[in-house]
Amino acid sequence: MNIKNLVVVLFLSIQTLSAQYISGITEPDKSKPIITDKSLVEVQMANTITAEDMRMHLTVLASDSLEGRETGKPGIDKAKDYIMNYLKNLGLGVFPMTTLQTQKVELTYSSWEDAEIYVNKTRFKHMWDFLAFANMNSSMFNLNDKEVLFLGYGIDDPKYSDYNKAKVEGKIIMINRGEPVDEKGNSIITGSDKMSSWSDDNVEKKLKLAKEKGVKLVLIIENDLKKLLDQNRNKVMGFSPEIGRTDDSKLMTANHAFISTTIAKAIIGENESKIIKARKGFVKGKPVNVLLKTDLIGTNLTKKVTYVEGNNIIASIEGDSDKKDEHIIVSAHYDHLGKRGDDVFNGADDNGSGTTALITLAKASLQSYMRNQRADRTITFVWFCGEEKGLLGSLYYSKNPMFPLDKTVVDINIDMIGRLDDKHKDNPNYIYVIGSDRLSTDLHKINEEMNQKYTQLTLDYTFNDEKDPNQFYFRSDHYNFAKNGVPSIFFFSGVHDDYHKKTDDVDKINFDKMVKIATLVYHNIWTIANRPDKLKVDGEIK
Repeated sequence: MNIKNLVVVLFLSIQTLSAQYISGITEPDKSKPIITDKSLVEVQMANTITAEDMRMHLTVLASDSLEGRETGKPGIDKAKDYIMNYLKNLGLGVFPMTTLQTQKVELTYSSWEDAEIYVNKTRFKHMWDFLAFANMNSSMFNLNDKEVLFLGYGIDDPKYSDYNKAKVEGKIIMINRGEPVDEKGNSIITGSDKMSSWSDDNVEKKLKLAKEKGVKLVLIIENDLKKLLDQNRNKVMGFSPEIGRTDDSKLMTANHAFISTTIAKAIIGENESKIIKARKGFVKGKPVNVLLKTDLIGTNLTKKVTYVEGNNIIASIEGDSDKKDEHIIVSAHYDHLGKRGDDVFNGADDNGSGTTALITLAKASLQSYMRNQRADRTITFVWFCGEEKGLLGSLYYSKNPMFPLDKTVVDINIDMIGRLDDKHKDNPNYIYVIGSDRLSTDLHKINEEMNQKYTQLTLDYTFNDEKDPNQFYFRSDHYNFAKNGVPSIFFFSGVHDDYHKKTDDVDKINFDKMVKIATLVYHNIWTIANRPDKLKVDGEIK
């Protein structure tokens, strides 16, 4: 389960969503018996999902020898080899009409080896006095000058331009966030209280413009540097990689840093009255540039770039009808946090539990194939890397799908199903269901029906509420399918005291619970794979 995307999407998602999705709890009618008729192939195959198999797999996958399965590290390669070898021994990729392959995912880590800014004789520290994102800048070692051009808001618009008559090529400029407003708070550019595309949430537009103009360095005055750091801590620390092998030649923005008001004041020095006068001009829609002389302004920002490789694992059982080009995707991420010093973060629940469930589901589906009971549609299992880095494995897949997304009927995603949370500590027979009704009411109805018939779990939709502050809908791999219009459902048993800690170990896993959830998933797979029509997409992509 990934935590990095929460801050980015939280405000926007709550503000933009309008429909009210299901957010209550569905209790099954336990007066009706669970279907256990072993003459039904779906019951036979679901019965091959056992706690013994799950314990066997998870004991290996969450062992110290795999060193926390961090993407790009040797431990996740061991996990990949274990999963691939087991699936191959089952017959996946060996039997006709089955495939087993990996999809290479290249990632780039960028970080600063040195990160300092000097104004006159004062040294300012990265993350204390300024922020610079290594992945968005090239190295700025010994970048020195004796003047900074205060360029207002750094905007070039037909209705307002800070660049008009300004000579900026090869210079360091300092700009404000946002855009100029009049005394009533209305945008000078739009003439209304609605801000233009130059405003705070679009700094990149200003930086692209600065690069086109030949600016050497952009200093952006940031009033709340601590908040910006809290929102982007992993990116600033170099823990958030990018997809692909990137280098500085691909940068579309000018070199830049977000500076504190302390640095801004040091640069302004004795020119404060000129800045105040310039700001009075902004209110009237009249840009004023101020050239600020310093004894020396310099940077020592030395960049370190590391390339790592991960692998998505993809196993398919081809359908046996004219619908075989339609895919049921069943997914789980198999990476975790790795090691921190000598501490190993084994991630038994996150997401060894989902990884293990997926292995047993692949086995059950292959057993059906071996008994000549093939589904109409193709069933594809995907173990994603890079989820803990920002859903990167699934993001890469969504941009480079092995099977067309318009032929992908559904993504059924499993992430953390092996523990109990405090809310349900007295009832292990539950599961949180997220996203089932957001894009397809068919998907939601099928899951409810399968649960009533075969598992009778308590279905808790609390985290499906669009206003839920956790926003789990955006925080696991199904989201990269959902945002592309693929109906998606996410099974999750909630957070616990060991979440993202080194104490998330196998001895705390409830395997009987995992079996019931995997059984529910299996019946969803089988039903959707064999129904006459694709799931109807009747929800709005948001």
